[in-house]
Amino acid sequence: MAEAYYGTGKRKTSVARTWLRPGKGIITINNRTIEDYFGRETAKVVVEQPFVLTDTYGSFDVKVNVTGGGVSGQAAAIRHGITKALLQFNPEFRPILKKAGLVTCDARIKERKKYGQKGARARFQYSKR
Repeated sequence: MAEAYYGTGKRKTSVARTWLRPGKGIITINNRTIEDYFGRETAKVVVEQPFVLTDTYGSFDVKVNVTGGGVSGQAAAIRHGITKALLQFNPEFRPILKKAGLVTCDARIKERKKYGQKGARARFQYSKR
């Protein structure tokens, strides 16, 4: 059996558990093909970005379990997971992926609503009288 490389990617509330195996380049997300799972072409481009940068496109089969968030957040989480798995496969990819900004997790999340306010930053309307 071929060796598998694992990476966990996160973005907003999405978490992607990613396994890479040497293969033909088949990407499976939650037991569905990438074309079935993502309707948008931009999401597919985002997911395939680490392979394009490292010239490994089509040389790994990818199996992903992703939960939480929306389409964009899930695509970014999968990209982060693939990046971490590629670094496990070959640490020499790090400078290329780091320059593209794929190694660091995008830590931005929704700010919580505060008490006495309408939202995270929005206040109730003030009236002097």
